[in-house]
Amino acid sequence: MTANIKKLVYFEKWVDPIAVKILSGRPDIDLVRLKFTAPEDENWVEMRLAHGYQTRSRGELRPPWFGDDELLKDCPNLVAICSTGAGYDMVDVNACTKRGVIVCNQSGTNKEPVAEHALGMMILLSKKMGLSDKAMRIQQKLDRYAYTGNDIMGKTVGIIGIGHIGTRVAELCRGLFQMIVLAYDPYLTAEQIAARGALKLEFDEVLRRSDFLSVHCPRTDETFGMLGREQFRKMKPTAFFITTARGGIHKEDDLVEALQEGRLAGAGLDVWLKEPPALDHPLLSFDNVFVTPHNAGITFEACYQMSKSAAEQWIDIFEGRVPPRLVNPQAWPLFSERFEQLLGFRPALLT
Repeated sequence: MTANIKKLVYFEKWVDPIAVKILSGRPDIDLVRLKFTAPEDENWVEMRLAHGYQTRSRGELRPPWFGDDELLKDCPNLVAICSTGAGYDMVDVNACTKRGVIVCNQSGTNKEPVAEHALGMMILLSKKMGLSDKAMRIQQKLDRYAYTGNDIMGKTVGIIGIGHIGTRVAELCRGLFQMIVLAYDPYLTAEQIAARGALKLEFDEVLRRSDFLSVHCPRTDETFGMLGREQFRKMKPTAFFITTARGGIHKEDDLVEALQEGRLAGAGLDVWLKEPPALDHPLLSFDNVFVTPHNAGITFEACYQMSKSAAEQWIDIFEGRVPPRLVNPQAWPLFSERFEQLLGFRPALLT
């Protein structure tokens, strides 16, 4: 392989074939599809030669193909790892940074479906649509007043993490239902959050005041387990907990306890610590819990956009440009040195 040919590997498939179409047309990119069913040694041969690795989501990956330090040790040519969507919890970002490997995600490319999904859960829960739908299928004489819901108009929504998706949720809630929008995001100023359509408050205050709490932060060491017994007890007993972020940010056992004790009105869950959850998972036993299989961001339009944007970002990386969705800019100096050594030219300066 000559120095100017960049090898990019991925497992099984992209969420939309547009990525393969774009990248296969590049004479400077050697795109290699790997299979989980192939002998591990065969996959390692390709991985050790790879300059780029397009991962799958955590629930779709299999060991030893997570982007952790063990994989990095065995892949000396790797300069970049990219995730399928906004989440990058399947990659050890700190380990990548130490080794001069940049990490990129597809943040913002699926903001519309995830925001719509979160809003849909608010509507379904507050109007008791899931409950009444199930009841109508098994009861001939139904007391419709037993399924009286609540209006969303003018209620308060608290957003944990107001990035691309959280900002869109704020816009929808404020515009459609004239809701009061609160946000907790320690990485943004009050002015920045105000520009995104919300009032910046401390974490506990957002918990106390929200009628709907919607989680949109990434899963990191800092956010893992950040919502548990103590936090649920600070919420209103009439409040709904909604998450379309990542499993593990909330403690599932503590959420079960809060629901059993009537400390919450209900929950909308698209993400799980183990995906898919077991059929006997206690959260699946509650009538006031609406669940989906981590598909909030999976629409035909979003899959196309995520794949197209990922392919275009790989082209940016391999042509030496700063990628638009760089997660660890701290890695850029060492990345630049390694990139030049492996590929023969210096990438752009990080500004």
